[in-house]
Amino acid sequence: MITLYFSPGTAGLVVHWLLLELEVPHALHRLDLDAGEHKQPAYLALNPAGHVPTLVVDGVPLTEAAAIALHLADVHPARGFAPAVGSDARASYYQWMFFLANTLQPAFRAWFYPTEPAGEAHVDAVKAQARIRIEDAFTRLDAHLAAHGPYLLGDKLSTADFMLTMLMRWSRHMPRPATEWPALARLTRTMKARPSFQALYAAEGLTEWA
Repeated sequence: MITLYFSPGTAGLVVHWLLLELEVPHALHRLDLDAGEHKQPAYLALNPAGHVPTLVVDGVPLTEAAAIALHLADVHPARGFAPAVGSDARASYYQWMFFLANTLQPAFRAWFYPTEPAGEAHVDAVKAQARIRIEDAFTRLDAHLAAHGPYLLGDKLSTADFMLTMLMRWSRHMPRPATEWPALARLTRTMKARPSFQALYAAEGLTEWA
């Protein structure tokens, strides 16, 4: 039995999307973040950080969206979303997944929750720095895709492309969204055309950036 604890449009989106793409039977448990359900004892017993998502597989909770995404690709090798262990492509795969998780995603955290790093008095400065980091990351990603695309690993779709698409979606209301970079915009169109993306939006009740 697999259950995904999620909230629409959050970091759980990449996990939910992969579950649909990989046709993995699963149940959904939607958390009301506004009501603080993710900070209640029942959920903290699964995820002590109180973050989403959590994927419970046969009673064992897995946390951290990027880690769950990597795991799903590994346990469903027939789909080829993760290169062979030890290959050069696998090294590039790790590089991009960690770049997305360790560089781009934290910058979005600072953009959306600017009081966390330095308090209310420094919101403008935090957001300005977060925007620089996000746009610098998009510039690097766009250049790579333009030279080596259409996907992050060249001609081969991988879990990293699903992760990147989720993060690009998060930029949709920013002064310069990801779709203003041409190679990123092409990847966006390709990924959004997948039937699993439409199924994801229907399941999560999302409409923006469709």
